[in-house]
Amino acid sequence: MDRDNGYFSSTIPLNTAKATTPGVHEPDVPAVQPTPLKRVVSGAALKELLAGGGPGAQGKTPACEDNEFRAYSHSEIARDAATIKNSVVMHLTTTFLRTPDSMDSGHAYLASAFSVRDRLLQRWNLTNEYHSNIGAKSIYYMSLEFLVGRTFDNALLALQLRDEYAGVLGDVGFRLEDIIDEERDAALGNGGLGRLAACYVDSMASSNYPGWGYGLRYRYGMFQQQIINGYQVEAPDCWLDSPNPWEFPRADVTYPVKFYGHLVRDPEVSYRYKWESNVVYDAMAFDMPVPGYGTENVGNIRLWSCKTNGLFDLNKFNAGDYQGATGGQVAAQILTDVLYPNDNTNEGKELRLRQEFLFCSATLQDIIARFKKTGKPMTQLPEMAAIQLNDTHPTLGIPELMRILIDEEGLSWDEAWETTTKTFAFTNHTVLPEAMEKWPVPMMDKILPRHMGIIYDINLFFLQSVEERFPKDRELLRNISIIEESNPQQVRMAYLACVGSHKVNGVAAIHSDIIKQTIFKDFVRIQGEDKFINKTNGVSPRRWVNECNPDMSRLITEAVGDRSWINDLTKLKVLESKVDDKKFRQSWWEAKQKNKARLAEYILATTGINVSPHALFDVQVKRIHEYKRQLMNILGVIYRYHRLKQMSAEERANELHRVVVFAGKAAAGYWVAKQVIKLINSVAEVVNSDEEIGDVLKVVFIPDYSVTAAEYIIPASDISQHISTAGTEASGTSNMKFVLNGGIILGTIDGANIEIGEEVGEEQIFFFGCLAHEVDDFRHYLRFHQPKPDEALQAAFDMIQSNTFGDAHIFQPLIDAILRGGDVYLLTVDFPSYVEAHKAVEAAYRQHDDWVTKSILSVSRMAKFSSDRAVQEYAEEIWNIEPAPVGKSTI
Repeated sequence: MDRDNGYFSSTIPLNTAKATTPGVHEPDVPAVQPTPLKRVVSGAALKELLAGGGPGAQGKTPACEDNEFRAYSHSEIARDAATIKNSVVMHLTTTFLRTPDSMDSGHAYLASAFSVRDRLLQRWNLTNEYHSNIGAKSIYYMSLEFLVGRTFDNALLALQLRDEYAGVLGDVGFRLEDIIDEERDAALGNGGLGRLAACYVDSMASSNYPGWGYGLRYRYGMFQQQIINGYQVEAPDCWLDSPNPWEFPRADVTYPVKFYGHLVRDPEVSYRYKWESNVVYDAMAFDMPVPGYGTENVGNIRLWSCKTNGLFDLNKFNAGDYQGATGGQVAAQILTDVLYPNDNTNEGKELRLRQEFLFCSATLQDIIARFKKTGKPMTQLPEMAAIQLNDTHPTLGIPELMRILIDEEGLSWDEAWETTTKTFAFTNHTVLPEAMEKWPVPMMDKILPRHMGIIYDINLFFLQSVEERFPKDRELLRNISIIEESNPQQVRMAYLACVGSHKVNGVAAIHSDIIKQTIFKDFVRIQGEDKFINKTNGVSPRRWVNECNPDMSRLITEAVGDRSWINDLTKLKVLESKVDDKKFRQSWWEAKQKNKARLAEYILATTGINVSPHALFDVQVKRIHEYKRQLMNILGVIYRYHRLKQMSAEERANELHRVVVFAGKAAAGYWVAKQVIKLINSVAEVVNSDEEIGDVLKVVFIPDYSVTAAEYIIPASDISQHISTAGTEASGTSNMKFVLNGGIILGTIDGANIEIGEEVGEEQIFFFGCLAHEVDDFRHYLRFHQPKPDEALQAAFDMIQSNTFGDAHIFQPLIDAILRGGDVYLLTVDFPSYVEAHKAVEAAYRQHDDWVTKSILSVSRMAKFSSDRAVQEYAEEIWNIEPAPVGKSTI
């Protein structure tokens, strides 16, 4: 009998199949387990249940409205110190059962956080009530990641209650900064995709746009990165071990999500089916309020997790089959245990597919349920809801909406397709063809049989429409087909998203141009250029300046005259008038030095490495990947070390001191990236222990990179490296964060680096490397000719191969990928100009006054890169929604 991850094959009726174990007799049990009731019923509730009301009918609504309750719910909680203190003390004593003698900083954090949450939830309720009453159209931002970081400090700043809570906590014996450090980062994302989503939801709330984010509630995140003997080792990130004050469980908001099973055709409508399956999980909502800054509005991120109580098989338990009794619970739980399960195995691929569908199905059911409350016909869904797909992970939402509209709501195919395409829009985040998500057709047909059929029909009708316009062009049809004719066939999710959306956008000007010329060029030809637009990424100034860089924020506030710049970065322009103000310049430099000293303390605490805050801080922090070229960076460090070792002590004394900081995670199954981490740590171990070198060069790898780590690192950078091979980085957002905090970029002419250079002036940025249009020619040449490293790169190779950093055999594959593997990411091409760019950086840094000028001017010209600007462009050009601020009168 075929098995699949604990489930029977969908070709066998699930309610009749039995597993047998030799020598063990399994007693007869009911084929279908009884559904647990929500609560024990008796009296009138039991009578209603027996009458057919069902367990869902047990809840009762109030017979009348209580005006006092309504008045309380519409009154803002007082902001005075006494009210705040009463709230914190109440949570300490009643929520966490603490006394003054049994309280510690962890309890103080939780009580304070729950106190702040009370305020957010009240505003959250009022925001949703107001938007519902006025019939506001909403944006639903679907993202598999939301890298929100820590919430407590951000919420205090948004509510403008930081000083008040600091005073109250001081009264009970704690520093606010220590309480903030008690919070763990939410493990809901990994890289730029998730951080962008978090910034956009923050901007939606702060700019008063009605809308929510939708994602999954991961129990263990992607992983906690540990460094053992220089290697990355993955451990579960148990961020939910302690109570999470920033989520609100919604046991009343659950939706059934099916997998496997079979289809029964509707006898009256040939394209309508009933999907029957016994593998059904309940997705339960957890809401995370997102405070808007300078507004009463509070946004929301709704995260899904599987409810497991109803999956416990009591009959199997009583028969002694304890594993079987909990098998359903385990199978449901693992769907939201880990972000991006390793998909190097078939089981991992299937888990990812089920995970993405759980996310999409629960989200679409929730959006439809909310829309139905308006009483409007389903064809008017696009008038009330816009759905943005953040990359391809939520693309299954397109066939899921089609299924709901056709099979459950009774729409015709044409009505459903028009409604669907008007509702969805798609953001593409990659130009790498190998990074485009695909799913094997046999796998999808087994796990999601109805959706596979809908995708086939979408593809058929799309290709038929194209063939009518371009007859006999079979090559075109092959190129644009959602179904890739490989072995096995694959569903190309980016193509499905493109066909099923009314707008497709890239995330930087160069990226948007490249995707129109490469991966989507045939779709542009068919669907027109107007469908394919650019929306350059942005970052939240609340998180990435006001919160993470308080000293610089105070300087900006003094220059602007108030704090309005936090929601309007165009006001940073006033800093240009301060560029010659000696007092301002000195304060600016002191703020940077204070941030560097803070980072030096963080490095010592996390790695044990002592670095000087007076050195140049050279930073590259991002996901570890070959195209991001951390390998080129560490090879540059090795060459620098080689040069220093060739010098006399007197010559080294004249060298600029430099601290090179790396951070970032490699995907668990990405061997090459993990070897790069090992090389970085091996180099750091040798360089940092070399007494001849001392503080002239230090190398640091900060483990377990996170939003909180970034809040230490980014404000402290002098230069940051964004050195992807030209044409491979869609945009990047860390480059924006570094420049907004007074750092200077060393980078390739790629992604948003280009637009940053246009805004701040190329004299404020250090560019190097080949151009995007040259990459293909270089790759073609290197495919047939062995690369010839220049003298500097060869010196770095020689140091590695001479066992300077440990066993050379460990790192030889990295060198072979360059010298014998075609040098796909063009390290040999760009390394000479990379070394020259570093020389230019050092020369500029020695000119202190000029460097401070670069820093101030760069920040003053970064208004374009606010996520507020980006969200406004999405709202006006894609989502067609209007701001709906909740006024004081509403409260």
